[in-house]
Amino acid sequence: MQRPLFIALDFPSAEETISFVKAFEETKGLFVKVGMELFYQDGPKVIKELKDLGCKIFLDLKFHDIPNTVKGAARSCGRLGVDYMTVHALGGQAMIRAAKEGLLEGARECNVEPAKLLAISQLTSTSQEVLNNDLQIAGKLSDSVIHLTKMAIAGGADGMVSSALEVPALKEVAPEGFLFVTPGIRPTSSIADDQVRVVTPAKAHELGSTGIVVGRPITQADNSQAAYQAIKNEWEQQ
Repeated sequence: MQRPLFIALDFPSAEETISFVKAFEETKGLFVKVGMELFYQDGPKVIKELKDLGCKIFLDLKFHDIPNTVKGAARSCGRLGVDYMTVHALGGQAMIRAAKEGLLEGARECNVEPAKLLAISQLTSTSQEVLNNDLQIAGKLSDSVIHLTKMAIAGGADGMVSSALEVPALKEVAPEGFLFVTPGIRPTSSIADDQVRVVTPAKAHELGSTGIVVGRPITQADNSQAAYQAIKNEWEQQ
């Protein structure tokens, strides 16, 4: 099983993004994440350019709408030939199922491999206090994540996006081959920024994550390639 390290390309434009990626010695097979800021600015253009460079693309748009709307949006993303895509599990099982159907339809229309559908449980910026007070969701944060995971599995999701701290419990309820992609990854020397539930790459490996997402510790480093390689080595236990 591949254990990707996704570089979160949180740049404001395609030009800055492609310039950053091209600086890497090898772009073919490089795992990257395109989020809302970049996609809303340059959309399919940046996806095509990254695909032309041979990158594996995680399109992280976190769809959360009525099932019919999400199905149409997922169909459009499926046509782009991305490798992973996200929806919010809080949108419900019917919405997750609709997203999966849309992805498959879009991929068939363009004869490309369908993207893996990842469901967002609770954002890594969500604390227990935020869950209970701001969102008015009773109970423990860990219980909410487990419930959302079970629902996402029933809806056809291929994996979850959650804190690495929650992965051991989620593995107990997930089928074989289910993916656990975890953001909130910070090297020991890095500050937490706006993330709350954070771990190091080594700890994520130990906890059973199958993929990690790292942005600022790589993209804002003085030497991005060296930072990427150091994190990759720690993640892969080399």
